[in-house]
Amino acid sequence: MTAKEYLSQVHRLDSLIGSDLEELARLRALSESISSPVLGSEPNPSRSTEAGFVKSVLKIAELEEKIGAEVAKLVKLKDQVRTTIDTVPTKEEKLVLKYRYILGWTWYQIGSELVADESTVRRWHISALEHVRLPKKPVII
Repeated sequence: MTAKEYLSQVHRLDSLIGSDLEELARLRALSESISSPVLGSEPNPSRSTEAGFVKSVLKIAELEEKIGAEVAKLVKLKDQVRTTIDTVPTKEEKLVLKYRYILGWTWYQIGSELVADESTVRRWHISALEHVRLPKKPVII
């Protein structure tokens, strides 16, 4: 695993949590809707008699548990990534890595913050990646 792949895991895991939270919101909305019974139709013995929202509630509980585990992993990963970034020798390189991989900033945002043009920021980034020493037991998603 390269330094860039390792550091990029923060963004990927954060995006995964975001998509899970969107799915959770949709499931919650679905669980709050009540379907009405169809009157005048013959009962179907193969059809489930369980209320429709029950499946949604069960899925919500499973997804909440999954999100909780992902958040715990993200916290652990961010902590390890911060520690890894802190070993980079220069202040500019550390900041570029933190802004890029912890905060998810664009090159333009980083350049504005550090008062540097984009090519300088990218040069610092390349140099910083060369200075990154991966942990002995990296968190891997």
